[in-house]
Amino acid sequence: MQTRQMGGTMAKLEKYLGYIDRTNEWCGRILSYLVPVMTILIVIEIIMRYFFDAPTCWNNELTQMIFGTYAVLAGGFVLLRNGHVHVDLIISNFSRRTQALLFIILTAPLFFLFTGMLLYHGTSFAWESLLVREHSQSAWNPPVYPWKMMLPLGGLLMLLQGIALLIRNVVVLVRGEEPVVARDGKRGDA
Repeated sequence: MQTRQMGGTMAKLEKYLGYIDRTNEWCGRILSYLVPVMTILIVIEIIMRYFFDAPTCWNNELTQMIFGTYAVLAGGFVLLRNGHVHVDLIISNFSRRTQALLFIILTAPLFFLFTGMLLYHGTSFAWESLLVREHSQSAWNPPVYPWKMMLPLGGLLMLLQGIALLIRNVVVLVRGEEPVVARDGKRGDA
């Protein structure tokens, strides 16, 4: 009976972790289309500036806003794909269980501190900007509050993926099994 309940709980857990993975996977795929957009914008600016001696007043700022959005929202996707830089010369020699324990003890607290601060301060930053309908101080003068609202959203996506990663490492530590596999077949481990 207890084993059956545990199996049902694990199935539900895998389902919720799958939702988080798919959300960050979807977000990462959508964001990937921003790279060619930024490239085109930069090429346009170079052509306008150096060939026509007529730089735009909007291009540089728009490119910065797009890149900021890309960088902030991609955090959860990069975490899902285990793409963040980490040095694992020593830790890679440990058993998978020991790696999970080290992740839980060392990495997770720092990660949650960082994402908590990003969420808290990012939300405050975005809210203040939204309240005053903040605009840039440039000649172009676009609204910046929509872009600032990406900070808490990116923090939330990264927090959710971090929770999924923590759960997967707890499963490894407790059950000795590999973490639940993400939809794309990649492991969601430390």
